[in-house]
Amino acid sequence: MLFAVICAVAVATIYVAQPVLARIGDELGLPEARLGWIVTTGQLGYLMGLALLVPLGDMFDRRRLIAGHLLLAAAGTALAAMATELWLLLVGLGLAGLFAVVVQTTVAFAADLSAPAERGRTLGVVTSGVIIGILGARVLAGSLAALWGWRSIYVTLAVLLIALTCFVLKLLPPDPRDVRTTYGAVLISLGHLFRERLFVSRGLIAFFLFASFGVLWSGLALPLAAAPWHLSTAQIGLFGIAGLAGALGASRAGRGADAGRAGLITGGALVLLAASWLATGQAYWSLWLVVIGVIVLDFAVQAVHVSNQHLLTAAYTAHTSTVIGGYMLFYSLGSAVGATGTTVAYSVAGWAGSSTLGASFALCALIVWAVTRRAGAEARRNALVPLPCPGA
Repeated sequence: MLFAVICAVAVATIYVAQPVLARIGDELGLPEARLGWIVTTGQLGYLMGLALLVPLGDMFDRRRLIAGHLLLAAAGTALAAMATELWLLLVGLGLAGLFAVVVQTTVAFAADLSAPAERGRTLGVVTSGVIIGILGARVLAGSLAALWGWRSIYVTLAVLLIALTCFVLKLLPPDPRDVRTTYGAVLISLGHLFRERLFVSRGLIAFFLFASFGVLWSGLALPLAAAPWHLSTAQIGLFGIAGLAGALGASRAGRGADAGRAGLITGGALVLLAASWLATGQAYWSLWLVVIGVIVLDFAVQAVHVSNQHLLTAAYTAHTSTVIGGYMLFYSLGSAVGATGTTVAYSVAGWAGSSTLGASFALCALIVWAVTRRAGAEARRNALVPLPCPGA
């Protein structure tokens, strides 16, 4: 549970700005065209951290690494809370985003501390914290901003990050590393992963999975704020609760992965992901169908995400931090593509266009799963065919 809370608070530092962009812009006197940098800066820092910081978990004591990254993320959020100029705000958010990758170090540490038979269950609980942070950040930000202004959001996060640092040092076991390698060698090993079929296939599934996720959560506010609903920002934020219900329900998918059913869970969940857009696409006609679609989509995303990480951490036990960091690069790029694509699709064809895009991403993930599963089955059959004797 401590790992899950670390993930929730750390990932929230990247997403809390989204619902309060207008408030930040009004106070700092920023034009709308420059508001996008407030979100983008944190995400760029996160991408850099995935490639440059997460692999450090395969070299150093992860208890100390997690504590250090939490403190530095707290420094970034504190700087953002005090910022009176855009450049200072961006420095703080970039710093917070860079060290928010403590999430992936935490996931890798949790996987290594688990018994092999319970790794999926552990990952299900820990990664549920990530979804709680992503979706709950919107509810937290809206409530705090309404009470005490947008700066209170970052003050609260800084306090929570510092408190978690103390808990990490007190409660987590030491993690001595006797690895005779260099930082350069670790980064090279990350590059080598892109030659591995399992890593690339699961990474591509994650890319399309979170592109579909990004289409929904970056675009859903557009039809809900328009006719006939005209919902307020606070009302739209409540749809995040439905997403939380779905994601938390899928945390048990880890038990199925422990039983050797990760592949089947992935395929079934991707079918649900594609089907969820049939309900979510009715946003102009029924809010209840949207709620059902949101629950199903977030259930499917969490189930696939847990299964992916279970397979990867089980296959690369000596480099769990590096493989999780590399895998999450696909996640981040997919989220960015989905967030950008949904605004373009909506401007061209309304919510029907966004829904078609989200369903297309889901189907692409399903195709990758089906092709790699078939290729794996053929490889296993070929391995069982006896080689001909010389001269036969």
